Amino acid sequence: MAEIVYPQGCRPITDDLGPDELVRRLKALAHTLQGMGQDEGVYQQYIPLALHLADEFFLTHSSRDVQLLIACCIADVLRVYAPEAPYKDQEQVKTIFLFLINQLQGLRDPKDPAFKRYFYLLENLAYVKSFNMCFELEDCQEIFCALFSLMFKIVNGEHSSKVKSFMLDVLCPLITESDVVSNELLNVILINLVEPNKREHKHAYSLAKELVIKTSETLEPYIQAFFNHVLILGKEEKGLLIFSKVYELIYELNQICPSILMSVLPQLECKLKSAQFQERLSGVALLARMFSEPGSDLAKQYPALWRAFLGRFNDISVSVRIKCVQYCMHFLVHHPELRKDITDTLKMRQHDAHEQVRYEVVMAIIATAQREFQAVAESEDLLTFVKERTLDKKFKIRKEAMSGLAMIYKKFLTEERVPPATEKAVQWIKDKILHGYYMTALEDRLLVERLLNTSLVPYTLPAETRMKKLYYLMANVDDNATKAFIELQKHQLAVRRTVAEWIELHRKPPTPAVQKEMIAKVLHISSKFLPESVKAQEFLNKFSQHMKQAPELLQGMETILNPNVSCENCVRTTSAVLKKLGHPIMTNLYYNTVKMLLERVSSVMIDHESLLILVGYVEGAVQGTDPSIAEECGTDLKTAAERGLKLLVMLSFVFPAHFLHEDVLNRLTSLLEMDDESVAPHILAALTFLGKYRPLSEACPALFPKLITLCKAYAEVGTPKQAKNAVRCLFVNVPDQRCAIFTEILETLKATLTPNSDHYRTAIVTLGHIAHNLPENFPVQIKNIVSRKIVKELLVREGGGGTNAPEGEWCDEEQLPEETRCKLEGLKCMARWLLGLKKDELSAQKTFRMLNAFIVHKGDLLQQNKLTKAEMAHLRLAAGAAMLKICEQKGVGDQFTAEQFYNLSHLMIDEVPQVREAFAAKLHKGLSKGIPNKCLPLDFMGMYALAGREPDRRIRNVIRQYMLADVVRRREYIRNITVGTKVERAVSQLPHILPDYMLVFAVPVLTHDPAFTAYDNVNELKVVKQCLWFILEPLITRNDLYCYGFYKNLVERMKNHKDALNETDDAVNYKMWAVCDLTMSLIWSRSSRFELREFPADARIPTMYFSPQTEYFVNTRVFLPPALQFQPKRGQETTDSSRKKRPRLAAERENSNDVEPSQASDTQIQLPGLENTTDPDMADDEPAEQNKGTSISEE
Repeated sequence: MAEIVYPQGCRPITDDLGPDELVRRLKALAHTLQGMGQDEGVYQQYIPLALHLADEFFLTHSSRDVQLLIACCIADVLRVYAPEAPYKDQEQVKTIFLFLINQLQGLRDPKDPAFKRYFYLLENLAYVKSFNMCFELEDCQEIFCALFSLMFKIVNGEHSSKVKSFMLDVLCPLITESDVVSNELLNVILINLVEPNKREHKHAYSLAKELVIKTSETLEPYIQAFFNHVLILGKEEKGLLIFSKVYELIYELNQICPSILMSVLPQLECKLKSAQFQERLSGVALLARMFSEPGSDLAKQYPALWRAFLGRFNDISVSVRIKCVQYCMHFLVHHPELRKDITDTLKMRQHDAHEQVRYEVVMAIIATAQREFQAVAESEDLLTFVKERTLDKKFKIRKEAMSGLAMIYKKFLTEERVPPATEKAVQWIKDKILHGYYMTALEDRLLVERLLNTSLVPYTLPAETRMKKLYYLMANVDDNATKAFIELQKHQLAVRRTVAEWIELHRKPPTPAVQKEMIAKVLHISSKFLPESVKAQEFLNKFSQHMKQAPELLQGMETILNPNVSCENCVRTTSAVLKKLGHPIMTNLYYNTVKMLLERVSSVMIDHESLLILVGYVEGAVQGTDPSIAEECGTDLKTAAERGLKLLVMLSFVFPAHFLHEDVLNRLTSLLEMDDESVAPHILAALTFLGKYRPLSEACPALFPKLITLCKAYAEVGTPKQAKNAVRCLFVNVPDQRCAIFTEILETLKATLTPNSDHYRTAIVTLGHIAHNLPENFPVQIKNIVSRKIVKELLVREGGGGTNAPEGEWCDEEQLPEETRCKLEGLKCMARWLLGLKKDELSAQKTFRMLNAFIVHKGDLLQQNKLTKAEMAHLRLAAGAAMLKICEQKGVGDQFTAEQFYNLSHLMIDEVPQVREAFAAKLHKGLSKGIPNKCLPLDFMGMYALAGREPDRRIRNVIRQYMLADVVRRREYIRNITVGTKVERAVSQLPHILPDYMLVFAVPVLTHDPAFTAYDNVNELKVVKQCLWFILEPLITRNDLYCYGFYKNLVERMKNHKDALNETDDAVNYKMWAVCDLTMSLIWSRSSRFELREFPADARIPTMYFSPQTEYFVNTRVFLPPALQFQPKRGQETTDSSRKKRPRLAAERENSNDVEPSQASDTQIQLPGLENTTDPDMADDEPAEQNKGTSISEE
């Protein structure tokens, strides 16, 4: 070995020196080497020294300082001799560089006293790219991996930018000047860009990011090759972590340096179409994130990939579809140019068969509205999707859709300017939300009640603004929404009353009777007014105990339920009560149950102060002095006034206590004095409701004399509407002076009850209402007036026709001659008189005979042919309506005969469509009143069968909705009585309530249909079949309790009877038996199950329409022509499955990742009466196929 020469001033470095001496000598040598330049060939004599310094003894010395100084010296040697280093042996070179890498660990802690030397070492290595020497080594990638790993490991927040810069200077050349970058090295670099390293080692992430940016051109082919390896060939190297993070890596690289991925991204299309679900899901998640980033223009750059991504919205996997939809909010907010594509795909997905996808569609649109209101506000389509989902089959979707629309509506109320699409949408949003009250689920009703108070008329607004919003709402909603609003207020009133009675029991001593009543009230509240009744019952009992222990809680509830409570006080007290129930979290079910109850009973919309403001607004609209309210409501003054008056009438029923203040009553009375004849009826109706709550003679004695004078005047010389409401108002508000006041009015009527009087029609109306309300006070006097003045001098008097009579078969009532209009009122007057009498059976029979004569003679009672067709139509309709009205009252209403019943039913098939529609509406109104005692008997449900041959499709749909509502209402009532009453009593009521019995009445009605002439006429029988299916469809297909055995027994028993009206007429009996056979064939063909199980009621046959045969008579003959006899096919499927969508063929499904699209009806509830339901005309031998959507009855 050559002699080692040391620079001047440096002493020999030998292995026998002690550590301290060795450190001193090395420091001197290091200092000297630092001062040497890179002069070529000048320092050749020091080559032996350089080799000596790399001796294993020094590289593995136990002293940390010795190793650091040796490293610095070697780094300087490499600098001085660059580019030709004195180290030639490959093993030695590898050992030296691994040693240097090991020394660089000292950079970890900048506070280390030796850090300066470590920094010098790094700087030196960076300056002359010392690690480039390793390119010639076979193991260079191993050394580079170790170096890169170390750098990413040690970099931290305490390092200056200079340190990080030198680190990059060391690392970058090893990529940019290398012939190859191995996957192992890529793994070391790229793993720092993805989680969890990205989150846990932020500085390593920054270093890797900078490194990729600086070396992107060199890295690009290696990264592309890596992704080809994975994405196209599907190969992985298990030892390398980045293979499991491919999609995250693509996202990060796209963020850092998109140019690297120019040829990689198009390859993702194959992953989107992969047969592997997980690959598609990962690909969709990545692309959704990349495409939707703010500022991303990838969709424009890669249109084919964008189209492939949109295709995944229709993926067969639910998870993939959900992932697609979840990112829609980001697209809608950040990329206006992609909104059309996203809207089109959402249109499909909002009808998705899977509820979670539909839920995510709604959530995406609502989240967009919250983040970027304009994006949704400007799109009618997006708002329409949410609108459709308000009728979704799943409540959680309906809830989000309704809440989202309410949020948009509230925003509209509070913002001055909104886009035209929102203004248009607001017109239906308020209707749509209120229509939710027609749903049968209690959760829907609770939701609508909450949204009304929080969004439609926000309770947080000051009274003046709140009343404007209420006025705006009621001035612009449609008729169905108005009915829903009224129903909502009535429901809340019922809840308030029941809960108030329950709270009142807490003040009574706890006797057994009180305890029993309390249990009954809790059961009633939990089952009727709250969802999940079992849990609700438990929490109500807990709340009851809580109130007994905490008097302030009981006092708070009494305040909330006080009819005179102010809105502000109610809100404050509700909040105080809730604070005592624990934390308002989802898991606190006790808190949430009581909160639900409080939401239903708290009165936060109307109080005395706000009512006074509202009456002021209505007064301004009615008198025309304040046009601003009409402008704010977006209507004309007349409409605003009319809607305002109707609103006051409704509020007087629900919140009468707030009206009973002198300032409010004074304003109402001043409105009564107005000349406008349309105002008084509404005000009188409102005062009538107030009188039912508390007679005004007690509540406001000072004002009452004026009110009596006004009412008397209206009853005597007002319009018929004013007279009707004036009589009612006086009746409820003057309990002590009734007799005297009405005696005076009757005396006046004697003068005006003549055809020559200007107030003849008013007098008839007044007489009818007095007779109805006070039947016992003037029994003889009124009977004589009705007999002489109404029957003899009006109804059976010649007249009608004339020059003013309208042409055509129908006209509005206002266009009829005055005499005919008086006759119409005369018919109503007789009905009211009988309703008042209740039990005068003889008068009822006479009246029914006369009314029947009107119907039989088509409205022309005297058959003189002087009346026009329109007059006759109105008269027979009025006679039919009067008969229906009388039949609602037990006693007088039971006096009709079977023949009169059949004649009345013929109004359902009257030649004039307006008569048919109006009569059906009256029929529905009578059937839907207080079940079971204040409504029409079940017999009248049988009349609906005749609507099956209704030629006008719209009218048939309307009547069908009436029938469905009546069926559902009766089933609901039965469900309630079977829970709350004794079983025997409930069962005994069933034949009078159960809608299934309507079949017993429909059969004789169809038998006596004038259009059904012969039992063997095939065409006529097909029409009868159509009529039968019209009523059987809701009884068979929409009935959870449907029992084939009951219907079979019912039809067989009917067939073993004769027609009661024509017992000996074979033609009629054969027709009836043919109808029975037709019914049985329909039941056979349409039933999906054929149990003969017990039904809760026996098959009873009414003797009024059916006459029994001899005891042993069995009718086995089939009366149907062969063409109509039902022939069951062997193995026939009778379920609905035959009518489902055609399944895709196996060949179509093969290799497909797409799901079959759902139809709207698969996911949506149909609300009868609120939407245009499709009801195709039935084929001759096939009943109409009904919509697949679950139908929920209109309230």
